[in-house]
Amino acid sequence: MKPSKPTTKPYTRRSESYKAEALKLADRLGYTEAARQLGLHESQLYGWRAKQTHQQTVSSREQEQSAEIAKLKRELLVAQEEVAILKKGQRVLCETAQVKYAFIQQHSREFCIPRLCQALGVARSSYYEWLERQSNSRQREQRQALLDTQVAAAFQSKKGCYGAWRLCKLLAKDGLHYNRKTIANSLKRQGLVAKAARKFKATTHSRHSLPVSPNLLEQNFTATAPNQKWVGDITYLWTDEGWLYLAVIIDLFSRQVIGWAMDQRMTADLVGDALQMALWKRKHPKGVIVHSDRGSQYCSHAYQQLIQQHQLRGSMSAKGNCYDNACAESFFHSLKVECIHGERFTTRDAMKQTVFEYIETDYNRHRLHSTLGYLSPLDFEALFLTS
Repeated sequence: MKPSKPTTKPYTRRSESYKAEALKLADRLGYTEAARQLGLHESQLYGWRAKQTHQQTVSSREQEQSAEIAKLKRELLVAQEEVAILKKGQRVLCETAQVKYAFIQQHSREFCIPRLCQALGVARSSYYEWLERQSNSRQREQRQALLDTQVAAAFQSKKGCYGAWRLCKLLAKDGLHYNRKTIANSLKRQGLVAKAARKFKATTHSRHSLPVSPNLLEQNFTATAPNQKWVGDITYLWTDEGWLYLAVIIDLFSRQVIGWAMDQRMTADLVGDALQMALWKRKHPKGVIVHSDRGSQYCSHAYQQLIQQHQLRGSMSAKGNCYDNACAESFFHSLKVECIHGERFTTRDAMKQTVFEYIETDYNRHRLHSTLGYLSPLDFEALFLTS
């Protein structure tokens, strides 16, 4: 028989993870012991270690080279960006810091902000402070624009007759609380000026021989409840068709116009009709002081008979003293400034319609009266009745 060939141990391929763990075991136990426990030759472990060391050296060198290349690329990009910034911003290099900040803000999406600041020679913190001031300024401008819109709308809604105080109260009713000076500054900024009063012109004809009532009012225009004191007066209103005369009766408690009449002639019937409306509206109260000037219409037999018939107390101003009937004059002032002055009325009917709407809708229901704590006459009376 032929002698048999010695058997060789088959080659076993080891995974990289196995080799790594085997080398860790060799470092901990020693290569001889580790080889014995793993059934390996010591030389295998040394060979694996040599290969691992070589790979780590190559890997480390490649990493360093990659890092160096990346660094050079970044520096190149920075240099290219700085060149591009200087090319675009050369015109602002010698300008003020404010101009440079504006340039940075304009190009902040195109270039890096730190690079922009560095290229233009400004501190990044200074730029951000400027940016915050700009933001605050824009917010302030937006708030100011909103305020101006609200003030202008309120001003126009009252036909340009309300000043800062009344506009302040009017806006507060809508939940918009502003300081009076803030409203005044807004009006000034927009060039809005409330309509001014015209010079008072006396309209009373008191040169007559008719009997005159005593002055029971004596310029005491206060009342603690409705139907204590009424005042009446007449005014002239011009139209293209000629004069229109308006007589009113005002309750001094709330300054509400409770009676009015209009005609193209100024007669005793005119003031009588106004008083009749007031009596009807107030359900014919007794003992009310009804004050007027010494005009012939108020001294007439018909008007005085109406006073006596309804058990009212007649009262008249001193001769030539318009201040004795100041509340009625104040109403006429408001009427003319807020809806008559600056307008042209071609017919008496057009004037009548305008006056009717002013009294019954604007003045009695909505006009804020300073004497009433900036409430309208109707709101003031409603508050009294519910308190």
